[in-house]
Amino acid sequence: MNQTTSTTAGAARSSMKKVQGMIQVALFGAIIVIMAFTPFLGYIPLGFTRATIIHIPVILGSLLLGPKKGAALGAIFGLTSLINNTMNPTVTSFVFTPFYSLGEVSGGIGSLIICFVPRILVGILPYYVYRLFEKSRKKTGVSAAGLIASGVCGALVNTLLVMNLIFVFFRDAYAAANNVAESAVYSFILSVIGINGVPEAIVAGVLTLCIGKVLMRKNIRARLGVSK
Repeated sequence: MNQTTSTTAGAARSSMKKVQGMIQVALFGAIIVIMAFTPFLGYIPLGFTRATIIHIPVILGSLLLGPKKGAALGAIFGLTSLINNTMNPTVTSFVFTPFYSLGEVSGGIGSLIICFVPRILVGILPYYVYRLFEKSRKKTGVSAAGLIASGVCGALVNTLLVMNLIFVFFRDAYAAANNVAESAVYSFILSVIGINGVPEAIVAGVLTLCIGKVLMRKNIRARLGVSK
């Protein structure tokens, strides 16, 4: 009888934990969706591309909830990019969605890889970067350096992978869409990384530090139902 009761209680706790985890992912996912579909908030059009700060809740979700849930949040980020570039395209949206064409150029499997793989990694790598900094510290508490490094890492993973995968899959079409000579397309990509990616990384580092210092506190994590 006692064993049966214990088994039932354990199953109930496990079920409760799963529901709690789903709620946590849904909460961060809702923030991502709101940012993505609020004009000039999540995706900021720059003509040749879009700047974004949607990686911030993905990074914070990774730090709080762990890499598995962070990967799910990254996938949501990728899905919003796919939808945005399909429904509200720019001249280079074909690199993010197989459902948009520019003249004879259309997206394909490469578009899906570009859209999802870097964003999923944004939800995974910052967690391990922060843990690395946390383990190297002698004192307990929130690691400010770890938060900054995690934010910068998440932003750079997104920008560097996206832009380099564009070069791998769509270099000629991307050059044509931006009126750039094919021989100069990687130089153009590097300029986008500098103009777009570096400021995004700085902003990500600052915001992850400011918001993370609050969210990573033990009492706040407990209120959110997040264990260490």
